[in-house]
Amino acid sequence: MMNRNMSDIIEEYLKNVLKDTEHIEIRRSEIADQFECVPSQINYVINTRFTPKQGYHVESKRGGGGYIRIMKLNMVDEADYIDRMIRLVDDRVSLRDATAILNNLVKNEILLESEAHIMHSAIDKVVMDNFQEPDRVRAIILKNMLDRLKYT
Repeated sequence: MMNRNMSDIIEEYLKNVLKDTEHIEIRRSEIADQFECVPSQINYVINTRFTPKQGYHVESKRGGGGYIRIMKLNMVDEADYIDRMIRLVDDRVSLRDATAILNNLVKNEILLESEAHIMHSAIDKVVMDNFQEPDRVRAIILKNMLDRLKYT
């Protein structure tokens, strides 16, 4: 059996709750109590695993009646969705963020898994280590590939 850490368990729980709805509102302290962890663990999960690159938008309201709202990004049409992903890629992109974007496109059935693997191989660490500014080169290549997707 694979050892899973608390962040993986919390992520899985939140994604299961989100499976049948467009958004959820949670209280950080309630989720922390449920999983017997510190509230900052909930922040970590939300900040690293529910990002726009992964297909989510997060809003929060602090205070006594505060909440965290996690929303799935809606796909208007494939071209618009791809444009959203392109806008998330600045002039540099890490391999982690690029992988999250490709996984998101597979999840939303814009890319086949085999296509995502091919795209990933073009921006992988092994290839990018041949360049002085790998994150900058990766961003250029990823943006170009995503842009071409709109016309296929």
